[in-house]
Amino acid sequence: MAKEDTVKAIAKVMIAAAWVDGEITQDEINSLKDLLFRLPDMTASDWSELDIYIETPVGEAERLRLVESLRDQISTPEEKELALSALDELISADGSVTDRERELVEQFKPMLGNADVGLFKPLSRLVRGSLDRHSQSLASAPNREVYLDDFMNNKVFYLVSQRLKMKGEDISVPEGTLRKLSLAGGLMARVAYVDREVSEAEFDAIADILEEKWGVTRVEAALVAEAAVTEVESRTDIYTAARDFFDATDAEERIKFLDVLFAVADGDSFVSYEETEEIRLIANMLKMTHREFIDAKLKIPSDRRSS
Repeated sequence: MAKEDTVKAIAKVMIAAAWVDGEITQDEINSLKDLLFRLPDMTASDWSELDIYIETPVGEAERLRLVESLRDQISTPEEKELALSALDELISADGSVTDRERELVEQFKPMLGNADVGLFKPLSRLVRGSLDRHSQSLASAPNREVYLDDFMNNKVFYLVSQRLKMKGEDISVPEGTLRKLSLAGGLMARVAYVDREVSEAEFDAIADILEEKWGVTRVEAALVAEAAVTEVESRTDIYTAARDFFDATDAEERIKFLDVLFAVADGDSFVSYEETEEIRLIANMLKMTHREFIDAKLKIPSDRRSS
């Protein structure tokens, strides 16, 4: 039976291979999930570690690092066979194998086929470690798992920081402030998305509030707002976001934040019952009192809110 870490390493290589053409369609994602769930020992909790690779393209350097990591994980002939067969299944999952997919798998197979198994694996690793400069150079290849905690718990901050990194830009606010306003942006987007869409007016309201309340530039505010609206469709864990926002703020900030949430809901000139209830949920998770919630609600004119 393959080890859990080996199975996850196989899954990551499968995802990297699926990205070879620069995109993953929904059909490809569904096929990939079917294959992953057929792997031994794969559990639902492992998805958090895999989703970070499904989310954005995997480049060549990172792809090779994942293959090298899998090669180091393989310790039995059975694990080697599982890895090779999983790749074969992946490229034929949608019934169409492109030349690039076939080329990539043919590149991977010798690398995985050379994995050391058996009693002498520890010794061979020591020898290879001193001789294999290619493997050493891959140690500096991109490794998005460094950001796994942010990916799981503050997705808006993860998206913003990754986009800034790709553009080679820095943001003008401290990291701690950016983390807090990313949490705020995520919660605001939850309110705006109650009706399953975020209007242009609601998007502008989020960006305006981020700019005015946190003193960031318009470009930075729009970047956070865009990330928040993009991420809200995946229904990120609101409880984790609210808990972390609570930890990052004081009582006065949280009271003002209730006003912010109602201002977002009022971005299209009316606060619906569903938006009010979403704000009530967030207020409860932020440990706000009923009086504080009502006071914030009553700041919206009666003709622009549900009773």
